[in-house]
Amino acid sequence: MDYKKAGVDIEAGYRSVELMKEHVKKTMRPEVLGGIGGFSGAFSLAKIKDMRDPVLLSGTDGVGTKIKLAFELDKHDTVGIDCVAMCVNDVACAGGEPLFFLDYIACGKNEPEKIAEIVKGVAEGCLQAGCALVGGETAEHPGLMPVDEYDLAGFTVGVVERDEIIDGHELVNGDVIIGLASSGIHSNGYSLVRKVFDIRRESLDVYYESLGSTLGEALLTPTRIYVKALAAVKAAGIRVKACSHITGGGFYENIPRMLIDGKHAVVRKNSYEIPMIFHMLAHDGGVEEKIMYNTYNMGIGMMIAVAADKVDETLRVLTAAGEKAYVIGEITDGEKGVTIV
Repeated sequence: MDYKKAGVDIEAGYRSVELMKEHVKKTMRPEVLGGIGGFSGAFSLAKIKDMRDPVLLSGTDGVGTKIKLAFELDKHDTVGIDCVAMCVNDVACAGGEPLFFLDYIACGKNEPEKIAEIVKGVAEGCLQAGCALVGGETAEHPGLMPVDEYDLAGFTVGVVERDEIIDGHELVNGDVIIGLASSGIHSNGYSLVRKVFDIRRESLDVYYESLGSTLGEALLTPTRIYVKALAAVKAAGIRVKACSHITGGGFYENIPRMLIDGKHAVVRKNSYEIPMIFHMLAHDGGVEEKIMYNTYNMGIGMMIAVAADKVDETLRVLTAAGEKAYVIGEITDGEKGVTIV
């Protein structure tokens, strides 16, 4: 008897590391010390120490049951983007710059090529966010997980000047809410998605003209990463007064998180075009409108609030950064919360 016969293939682990190195290398920043394979990831603070009053930010998350679609379609190179996005978007939402990222993959059996594909997606997400993938862990769990399944989670650390933290305290009546378009459902609400749609391979491979893709492609589209777009707004000297990453809980849970007491958000649902996948989900599942807005991003992955006289400039900057952005509402005086009209 040995470890391999017990279900853990150490040699497969070594091969996984070798296969993923080419992807990890692409994410390196000057602050990264050493390479992959050490017991910890090292990141120099030389740049941070020159900041006036640096504050570290952190975020951790996973991909959730969206991974089940990756299993069904046998496509594993995009869920890593989702994992990174869920973490770095939260850091950017507070005004920070994500510095580095680490992932954790738990699997029933280590298949090196599949693990490398997952990490390829993680590395792509890090490239989109401008942060370094400094390490991670692949854990083989025979007997605990099915041999063909895995779970993926990660965390990021970022930094921001204390006086540049976005926390809503500067909000005033008349500030304008700008919405940044999502790439689709992102990575929340997939337990309901899997109840509504038939996620067998043959159904996921059906092409829909209204979607411009197969159902599987639409559902597996990775979460959009907004780090560089928000950084561009900041670099333009525009003060983002409040910011909300629209994740699980949709509009009703996440928008109030960017507000302070005494400020209310009014969002106009007809101010932008809702992607067809949400219409299909609501229609096929008989999901009430309020539940949709309480579960999904409904086509808006990030919201920011700026002064009314900064709206045009903000829209120009976001468009130049490759984002579709819309004026979708405003801040009013009132009880902390959101009204969708």
